[in-house]
Amino acid sequence: MSGFFRLLARNRLALAGLIVMGLVVLLALLTPLLPLADPDVTNTANRFKPPLSEGALLGTDHLGRDLLSRLMWGTRLSLAVGFAAAVIAATLGAAIGIIAGFYGGRTDNVIMRGVDMLMAFPYILLALAIVAALGPGLMNALIAVAAVNIPFFARNIRGITVGIAHKEFVDAARLSGMTDARIIATEVLPNVVPVIVIAMSTTVGWMILETAGLSFLGLGSQPPQADLGSMLGEARSALITNPHTSVVPGVMILIIVMAINLLGDGVRDALDPRLKSGALSRPMPTTLVDRSAPVPKPSDDGLLSITALETQFRVKDRVYRAVGGVDLHVEPGECLGIIGESGSGKSVTALSIMGLVASPPGVITGGAAYYRGDDLIGAPYEVLRSLRGRHVAYIFQDPLATLHPLYTVGDQLIEAVRAHHPTPRAEARVRAISLLKSVRIPNAEQRIDSYPHEMSGGMRQRVGIAMALANDPDIIIADEPTTALDVTVQAQILSLLNDLRRERGLAIIFITHDFGVVAQLCDRVAVMYAGRIVEGGPTDTILNAPAHPYTSRLMACVPELGQGRRVLAAIPGLPPAVDNLPTGCAFADRCHKVQPACRTADIPLSGPSDGNRVRCIFPMTASSEASA
Repeated sequence: MSGFFRLLARNRLALAGLIVMGLVVLLALLTPLLPLADPDVTNTANRFKPPLSEGALLGTDHLGRDLLSRLMWGTRLSLAVGFAAAVIAATLGAAIGIIAGFYGGRTDNVIMRGVDMLMAFPYILLALAIVAALGPGLMNALIAVAAVNIPFFARNIRGITVGIAHKEFVDAARLSGMTDARIIATEVLPNVVPVIVIAMSTTVGWMILETAGLSFLGLGSQPPQADLGSMLGEARSALITNPHTSVVPGVMILIIVMAINLLGDGVRDALDPRLKSGALSRPMPTTLVDRSAPVPKPSDDGLLSITALETQFRVKDRVYRAVGGVDLHVEPGECLGIIGESGSGKSVTALSIMGLVASPPGVITGGAAYYRGDDLIGAPYEVLRSLRGRHVAYIFQDPLATLHPLYTVGDQLIEAVRAHHPTPRAEARVRAISLLKSVRIPNAEQRIDSYPHEMSGGMRQRVGIAMALANDPDIIIADEPTTALDVTVQAQILSLLNDLRRERGLAIIFITHDFGVVAQLCDRVAVMYAGRIVEGGPTDTILNAPAHPYTSRLMACVPELGQGRRVLAAIPGLPPAVDNLPTGCAFADRCHKVQPACRTADIPLSGPSDGNRVRCIFPMTASSEASA
């Protein structure tokens, strides 16, 4: 709860709305205890007293009744009716939406067609019709306002429930023998409650306004009972001669509705799990760069040279050092593998090259990435946009999430081609078919009109590779492109990438967890841990004689066929939190060779530039590896 209020407080307008609404509610609750005049007692001798008159702080109305007293009691009544209508509409609407979305089929069709019929009428006209049928009165106005808002909640909650009803955890609950009622109560409802709260917070203001509108027309609160709408209705005849009688309730309605709407926006942001990191603003087109140290020179003349790259995520008062000084380079036609556990900084390193880390909260705080001698870090957006896809392409891990579900793969390939080269659509389509053939998709002329969901995982990944090749890039960054694929398709994708690399002279940066992939595809490998390179060099050297204990342990975790009773190894402990990295070697707490010197100071990456480089004081040797 404290975290919710902290996130809410980050939105200053929402905080202002909370404070104002809190004061209004507090005054409404204290109204019976305050020394106010009777709001219903008339005194025509004191009619239309102006504000700040003796005994009448806000003046009196056409019957001499105290406006301050009527305002306080009317606000109390309007808030109660508005919140009650919101609770009733949310409860009934959510129940209808959950039932329709959970059961689907004929139940869904019957319920939602009824909801559609209600939504076909304008809200205020439908409310007027309900009150006309039930008769004037505040309770009938409450029923009318709640009834016309039920379809809004039903449709919204139904849409959320449809997506939840087919999730794996709901299927698991069914397989465990749980009844539908229990599944709805324990599995579905907790997932839609935040949506219900958000919808209530953003609509309760309109319900108060709708109730006031009915009372203004004489269909809600009846004399002498006061609410904000009836006060406005009674004062309209004196709007010109005594405007204070209209201004007083009108300003209160404005304050309440504005405060609730501002508060509702803040509640929506605070309850959105995607925004709990504090990144409430829209991400920038490129990653924010805040380099305090001088920009380093390129370490070599490679096609791409990354030098001392540092990337952080700044979330409130915490700083996560996702990349802590990475040095990499790749040559034309070379494949560099980056391997390490999840959270080691592999993907963030790759995304930082082209400024694709979301800001906020991501910030590049040091280093450089030189492409053909030009530093990409901090380059203008127009420069990076011209390079993205044309010279440096990216293959993402999940092609189903990367490809747009509403466009055919052909449309998306054509868009990739035309993004950098103004080409007639017919010519771009021919190019797209050629790309599909180059990644070995059969019947490319027919499959170009397929949607992503009509293709298998392997086919979608091939389309992702084709999109990366659309503009003949110099470098392809492949971020675990075979993780979600079966072994056969994985082998095909790796073979395809290897052939394309040799045919086109592509440089590939391949991010993976699998040493088998590294052995098959990569010329060199860099092992990452806690945001830094701990070992790097030729693939054969590292696979045959790993020098860093982490690399050795990581390789020991790979299962091997035909090894009899070989025990599957595991690295003890967990990687350190990158917002609180230890002094010295980050792997020290998990290392079987740790010594006191490992924890005293930073350990540099040492070794020949063209050989195996390792960040370790006591590297592995053949004898130590055998004893381990």
